[in-house]
This record gives sequence, C-alpha cells and structure tokens, in this order.
Amino acid sequence: MTPVGTSILILDQAGIGPRIAEARKLAGVTQDGLAQRVPCSKSLVSQVERGSKPATPWFIAAVARALHVDVMELTGQPYRRSTGRADQAHAGIPAVRVALTYWDAPPELEAEPRELGVLRDEVREIAALLDRIDYVALGRRLPGLIEELSAVLHSSQGARRRAVAEMLMHTFVAAKSVAYRLGYVDLTSVAVDRATQAARETDDPELLAYAAEERSQVFFASAAYRAGLTFLDQAHQRFDPLVSGSEPGLAIAGSMHLRSAILAARMHPRRRDAWDHLNAAHEYASRIGRDTDHYGLSFGPSNVRIHEIAAAIELEDPDEALRRNEGFAPPRTLSPERSSHHYIDLARVQLMAGKPDRALDSLRRADRLSPQHTAYHPMARETVTGLLRAHTRIPEPLRSLARRVRMTTAT
Repeated sequence: MTPVGTSILILDQAGIGPRIAEARKLAGVTQDGLAQRVPCSKSLVSQVERGSKPATPWFIAAVARALHVDVMELTGQPYRRSTGRADQAHAGIPAVRVALTYWDAPPELEAEPRELGVLRDEVREIAALLDRIDYVALGRRLPGLIEELSAVLHSSQGARRRAVAEMLMHTFVAAKSVAYRLGYVDLTSVAVDRATQAARETDDPELLAYAAEERSQVFFASAAYRAGLTFLDQAHQRFDPLVSGSEPGLAIAGSMHLRSAILAARMHPRRRDAWDHLNAAHEYASRIGRDTDHYGLSFGPSNVRIHEIAAAIELEDPDEALRRNEGFAPPRTLSPERSSHHYIDLARVQLMAGKPDRALDSLRRADRLSPQHTAYHPMARETVTGLLRAHTRIPEPLRSLARRVRMTTAT
C-alpha cells in the first residue's frame, strides 16, 4: 500500500522506440528488414525499440521513409495532455487555423482596426513572446492579430499595403513557429505559404530571402531533407547576390547555411557538406563580427558555434561535439529559445557519451530558460526517457523534470 502523499513515478511507455516497434510490426517488417531499409545495423533498431538508445532525428526520419509513415506518428506529436488546463499550449491552434484562411477572403471585424503604429507594437510583442517560446500567450494573441492585419491589408494600397504585408509576414512566421514546435506539420506548411505570399507583397528582396529561410523549416518538419537541401541551394543562388551587401542580408544568408548544415548532417549521402555550410556561415558571421537579431534570426558567432556542436551530434561524433563545446556557453543576449535548444542538444550528446548527470544538468538549464520549449521538444523528451532508464533509483531533479515534460504520471 502506498503511503498518503507519496509519489509513484510511472514511465510513459509510448515513447519513440515503442512507436517504431509498433509501426514496424503493423507494416509486417522484421527488425532485420527495417535495418536493411534504413540502412543501419539490426542492433541499432533493437536498441532504439527497447529504449536503451535514444532515437536521433536522422534515424526517425529514415524509419518513417522506410515504413511509409509520417514522422509525427513516430515522435507522438502533437503532445496532448489530459485536461484543458494542462493543455493550454494547444488551445490557440484552432483559432490560428481559421485566421490563416483570411488571406484570400477579408474577415469582418467587430470593431474598427487599430492604427498601424499600435499594430506594429503588437507585432514586436509577438516577436518577444516567440523568443521566450510562450505558446500559451502566442495562441491567445496571434489569431486576433492575424485577422486584424488581414482586414487592413485588404483595404490598403501602395506603401501602406506593403507595410501591412510585412507585419503580416512576421505574424505568419510566428504562427509557423508555434505550429512547428507543437507538431502540426500541415499548419506549418500553410503558415509558411502565407508568409511567402506576404513577403511578395512587400517587393523587398531581403524579405523574400527571409521568407525562404523560414520556409526551410517545413522540410525539417516533414523530414524531407533532400528536398530541403535542394530548395536552400536554389535560394542561395537566387538571393545571396541580392542580400549579401547588408548586415541583415548576411544574417539571412548565414542562417540559410546553418539550416543547410543540419539538413546535410541528417542525410548520409551529403553528410560531408555539413561542414562546408558551417564554414560558409562562419565567414558571414565573421563579416558581421557580432551576434545579431535581424528579423528575429539569432545569427552571429554564438549561433554558428551552437550549430557546429549540433552538426557534430547529428553526425554521431560525440567527442567532436563535446570538444567544440569546451569553454562555450550561450551569451545572455541570445534568445531563450536558441539557448535552451543548445542545452537540449548538449544533453543528448552528454547522454550519448555516458555522462547522465551532466545531461540532466543541461536539460534542467534548458527547462529554466524556456520551460514550454523543453516540454514539447521531441529530443528533450527522448533524452528524459533515456535518463529515466539509466537510473535504478531516480533522483528527485530528474523526477521533477519528467513530470513537467509529462513523460510520467504521478499518483
């Protein structure tokens, strides 16, 4: 009998490994058959399915392609919770979905739209919420702002229309980011298409390049890494000559190289290209000479370093990742989202290197910087699963973190 007030930690068995095993069995494929399709060793398939080795993004994507299923079926996204109060991060998604339909058909507002200066201030506030990854606040504010800006766009012409289109582009990008982080791939694609259309309305090559950089996230969401690299290669050829003369343009072009580096690292045939893209990004960052935040993109020496570490992890070279991390910590000026993502990646490689205590410390840092980002990140949850399995007796900090990311239930 459990004493009153005692918590029992119950590991959620519906992790990525068990989902892969279930999808494989439903497809009538053996572990050996799946290993041949990926391709990888049968031992890796077995270890991931048992939960003794965390699944990596490239492995999840390769399994999804081999079994003809969506990546989200294997990650379990969107991660929903049992009550409305606990599930507030998803509450705004239906309204965002409706708001994105107003591009072609103007909404009917209940009140007159606010002045452009007021709307511009709210767009800035949305950007700040995005840096902090506050899904709840974004879900409450984004739908109404998109609706209001859409109405203003339909009634505007000339310079005013271009200014509103730029604001709409930023709100669509915010909607894309929320949908992507929460695991709504279809909504991610729609929001990116709307952002691209809005960028075209501005007649600004820099904004078109920025929209292309943001569109690349669709290829991450769908694990279409080959198509993503092709798209970004074409984007570089089209936009680099137009934007590389300004600091914001350099940040956009450099950010596209960072995206390309991770896409390449997740594709076996083009893995060597990852370092070429990182070297190109490093050159752009050196030309700027400092960390910047143009258009909400964190670009500069710090983010290039973070991506070098991330690429080494994706290339399954933990020694190189840890070597590149020596003496580095994200500066306080970097956005909480970017810093927390780094610590999630670092926790992955520390667990991979057999350093569970350090991995837990890194995950706790990520959680302090951006709790909602950490709770809904597939690799953070996969690392928590690995840490839970690595301990015979679960330490209280890990128990507490597991509850917050909903990997466990407590009674």
